[in-house]
Amino acid sequence: MNVIVSAGGSGGHIYPALAIIDELKRHEKNLNVLYIGTHNRMEKTLVPNKGIPYESLEIYGFNKNIKRDIKNIFLIKKALKKCSKIIKDFNPDIVIGVGGYVTYPVIKMAKKLGIKTFIHEQNSRPGKVNYLVSKYADVVGVTFKSSINYLKRAKKVIHTGHPSLDIAINTKKYDKTLLGFDKTKKLVLYVAGSLGSASLNQKMIDFLNSDLHNNYEILYITGNNVNISEFESKIINKKHIKILPYFENLPSIMASSDLVISRAGAGTLFEIIGLEKPSIIIPSPNVANNHQYYNACELLENKVIEVIEEKEITKEKLAEKINDLLNNYNKRELLKKNMQEYKKIKPSETIYKEINKLINSTK
Repeated sequence: MNVIVSAGGSGGHIYPALAIIDELKRHEKNLNVLYIGTHNRMEKTLVPNKGIPYESLEIYGFNKNIKRDIKNIFLIKKALKKCSKIIKDFNPDIVIGVGGYVTYPVIKMAKKLGIKTFIHEQNSRPGKVNYLVSKYADVVGVTFKSSINYLKRAKKVIHTGHPSLDIAINTKKYDKTLLGFDKTKKLVLYVAGSLGSASLNQKMIDFLNSDLHNNYEILYITGNNVNISEFESKIINKKHIKILPYFENLPSIMASSDLVISRAGAGTLFEIIGLEKPSIIIPSPNVANNHQYYNACELLENKVIEVIEEKEITKEKLAEKINDLLNNYNKRELLKKNMQEYKKIKPSETIYKEINKLINSTK
């Protein structure tokens, strides 16, 4: 099986793409994969480091900067031409797009050349590029059922769930004592996303400096873009708090936690579901289409997570939510029960079966 996979720009697109590749490898002994990403974002290093052949395109998202957007129109034409050569040379059985502006010329050219295409949308509200290329796709897989309502131009849309759920289910617990935590005490994990959030971190300093969290331990992951020394200097008492900028295998430390406080990226939400962890979700208000808020809304409606909007956070309200979840057994069990519906889907397997069906339909 020859497969081209394209995704770029952020971990929210790249990690699901890699999960799909891993599932293909599990089923296909003679799999040949080529990954097409950007020339300057995180996938350009991450993907080749995993031993996956990589081709790059110079292309940018439109951002209302007239000079750059005019330049980008010419770069898209150049990218389409390069994609035509790549696709003809590689001769894929299928082309898979998992989000990010780099997928636009890849999916569009695959359609023009008569190659079967599958795209996956991670968020409740489809991104601009996935919305545009959905008309070129033979099948669109979505994480949230509500996304189907926004993809009317697509030929076929199926509910697949998010591949990170499967990865989380199979994740082993990290030994939290290696970080200095007490195995007899409850652990609250706070994670602000891979890059972090300056606005949210500032709000959290008040909470960390209060006496409202003395009955549990806290692992606080700030995100890589935060000056951790400066942040730590603002915390008065770090007796039962550990602060890190990043954690390599986040699901493993989630598995060792009693409660997760997080943003509402789709991958993280479905890791939480896969691990059956009670959570307090704080959607980022600074993302395209406010998609984190809508991601959280569907899960909140189905009583899978607890939600606090960032503008509503006070140290007292956060402490109340944490204590309620840590001490209310019935509420935790209800959340876990409601997670089971999402775990029935088996996203990676569902995506593989659909891809395999598409490929075989051309033979």
